[in-house]
Parts: sequence; C-alpha cells; structure tokens
Amino acid sequence: MSAVEEFRFQITEEMEGERIDKCVSLLTDSLSRSYIQKLIKEEKVLVNDRPVKGSCRVRTDDEVAFFLPEAEAPDICPEDIPLTVLYEDADVIVVDKPKGMVVHPAPGHYSGTLVNALMYRCGKELSGINGCLRPGIVHRIDRDTTGSLIVCKNDRAHRLIAQQLKEHSVGRKYHAICCGVVKEDEGVIDRPIGRHPTERRRMAVNERCGKRAVTHYRVLKRFEKYTYIECELETGRTHQIRVHMASIGHPILGDEVYGARKCPFRLEGQTLHAKTLSFAHPSTGERVEVDAPLPEYFEELLKKL
Repeated sequence: MSAVEEFRFQITEEMEGERIDKCVSLLTDSLSRSYIQKLIKEEKVLVNDRPVKGSCRVRTDDEVAFFLPEAEAPDICPEDIPLTVLYEDADVIVVDKPKGMVVHPAPGHYSGTLVNALMYRCGKELSGINGCLRPGIVHRIDRDTTGSLIVCKNDRAHRLIAQQLKEHSVGRKYHAICCGVVKEDEGVIDRPIGRHPTERRRMAVNERCGKRAVTHYRVLKRFEKYTYIECELETGRTHQIRVHMASIGHPILGDEVYGARKCPFRLEGQTLHAKTLSFAHPSTGERVEVDAPLPEYFEELLKKL
C-alpha cells in the first residue's frame, strides 16, 4: 500500500463505540466524512492492522491507522459562494466566516472553501505568499468556528499583517459558551500548548514541549449549567481557546474533541465565535477594528439558556 502519510492513533475510553468514519473525523479536522468513507472503500483505513470493511465501531485500545494517498496538485476553482464582508479595501478583506466552512483547500475539501469563494469575488487580487492552495490566507479559524477573518490582497499587506500576528499585536476577541459555571469574573490561562502525546491530530496543554499560549477570559453572563464568556488571545496557537478552557474544566459547549461527546442541544461543532478583530492597516498604519455579529444559532441558544 503506497502512501505519503500514515497516521496511527490509540482509541481512548471516551471514543468507545464510535463509528470508524466519525472516529477518524474527530482525529483530524481537515478531512470530510465523505472523503473518509472513500478512504475506507479503498481499504486505506485500518483497525488493528486490518482493513475496515464497511462500517464498524471502535473499542478502547484499538489502534486506528489511515493512509493519505499522494496528493495531486488540484485546480482550485472560483465558486459563487455568498460571503458576508465586514471590511474591504485595496489591501485587505475581512469576512464573517460561517460555521462548517473550511478556510482553504485540503484533502477532502477542494471545493466549498473560503478560498473558492474569495477567488470568485476577488479574482487574482489575493496574496500569493502561501501558495496556490491558500491565496490571501494569513491566519485561520476552525471549520466550526464562526466570525471575523482577515485576508490579504497583495504580498506587501500579507507580510505586514503576518508580522503583526507574530508580534501578537492583532487584537482578537472571541465569544463562547462553555460548560459549567465559571466562578471567577475574569482570569488568565498561561499554559503551553503542543501536540497531544498520543493523539497527534489533537492539541493539548504540554508543559514539556508546548509553545507558550496565553488566553484572557471574562464572564459575560452565567446560566444554570453554562457560562457565556469573552476570550481575548494574547497568542494564537491551534485550538488555543478550546484547549485552554477544557484544561480548567470548562470545555466549549458542542466541542466533541475537547469536551463531552454528547450535547443536549443540536449543534454542529463548538459554540465559538471570532467577534472582534483589530489590526494596524498595512498602508495607513491606522487602527482598524471590525466586529462580526453573533450568528443566529448562537443568539437563539443564548435565549434558550
């Protein structure tokens, strides 16, 4: 079996009884369920070194392996996908990314991404620093996280915004609903984040080899079993808010990776919204602040709570 990348994971008690396709999708957020099912049909998904036949459920301590075939350079096509634009000029465009949309093409996601939509809207007016699969993309938010995302239209703007991100001078405030009642009105989580030691597609607080990660949070409203909070990023590690809030016992509601598998509400992923984004404009140097209103599902959930 030829493959460029091989991934192996040990199944934990929390994943006992999950369907194999859902299990793999939880282990990696870059592959769609349909693409995983395709890998299963091609016998590129193994449980305990045996190819999966159809659908099966995993057990604790099973070893799951899957193989990603050699990637072919795809043609990324512009697609007429509606975008909510929060700010736009000759250098940058800030969009309000909807839930369920992947930011840039990856195996299993070569259409329907934010990049496909941006190519239709902006044509060739996107920076090329990140290559043909990620034109204009200078930072990302998770597939099931909504809200403001800045995209660069030229390489000069890209370099300047990337430098601000590196220096942590881009302001990023998120709104979230977390499980449990947070006692403190505000707090700071300063704990390094790195790859999970055994589940390589997950992140974790990793004191030994993680990178410094700092999240500031404050309570906006408390409910009987949940808390509505605002989080401000001082750093920008992968899954930072999700990992940090879970590390203090308050995972984000709906987060199937770092929180409970079952949710009492019909949600698609975590209740996390990139609400406010601020940065120094790459041409004028003036501070630009953009606010993304809460999505309808988030507002409705707050009313229910």
